[in-house]
Amino acid sequence: MNDDHDSAYAGLLVDDAHWAFGEAAHDDPLAGMDTSIPAGVDATELASYCLELGDDALVLAHRLSEWCGRAPDLEEDIALSNIALDLLGQARLLLTRAATADPSVVPPLPDGSPVPPEDALAFFRDDHQFRNTNLVELPNGDFAETICRVLVWATYRLALFERLAAHPDGVVRAVAAKGVKELAYHRDFAAQWFVTLARGTEESRRRLHTGLAQVWGYRHQRGEDAVAEAVLAEVLAAAGVAAPDVGPVATSSHTEHLSRMLAEMQVVARAHPRGRW
Repeated sequence: MNDDHDSAYAGLLVDDAHWAFGEAAHDDPLAGMDTSIPAGVDATELASYCLELGDDALVLAHRLSEWCGRAPDLEEDIALSNIALDLLGQARLLLTRAATADPSVVPPLPDGSPVPPEDALAFFRDDHQFRNTNLVELPNGDFAETICRVLVWATYRLALFERLAAHPDGVVRAVAAKGVKELAYHRDFAAQWFVTLARGTEESRRRLHTGLAQVWGYRHQRGEDAVAEAVLAEVLAAAGVAAPDVGPVATSSHTEHLSRMLAEMQVVARAHPRGRW
């Protein structure tokens, strides 16, 4: 029992109760880390890069969270939710780093209320201000398509994070070092399911082919990567699946899918910017 309250729930009702969107209940994700800009690093460019990486993680985290309660079985429901939480953790760190590197990227709230920069960047930017790739904003499709997207995205993201372990910025290095372990699990989870669906029924294999064709052209939107391509080739070979004959899709303006997703993701924060829970 908390000595300050009559019950374990009374603390939720005091004046400084947790803010749903606000500064009171949020710890600084970068607490204890050196956030000074390293010599030779341009702060504006660093912030822009962290926004790109953070937005990718944030948007895909939300997409995968949409599977909660809808996956084929409980184990996969939990697995996809855990992947979403890992990506949300990456997004928090990267968006906060972007704000510490260049505070001008943080949008003000309509009523002027202060909120943590990660919340402001997630909930109070419009769709055209997001810097994610088209791959992560596409609708989930069926389970097979989601598996294909996670496989392609995590394979490329893992190869990138392995290189970012040598980034001059200490925060980016720390995010990459933690993310490598997470992304290795994401990739392997998707790869196992990819092979399972390919070797399953005629219907599961058909859906896998369809899903892979939907996402394959987007895999180079953060640049080509020979290491990632080699890994994907191994997975496809193990599954007995040929790479789709699909040309690359260049990152362009966002699709209508991002606007609809953000409308759902941001509606509570925008309606109640000082809301409590």
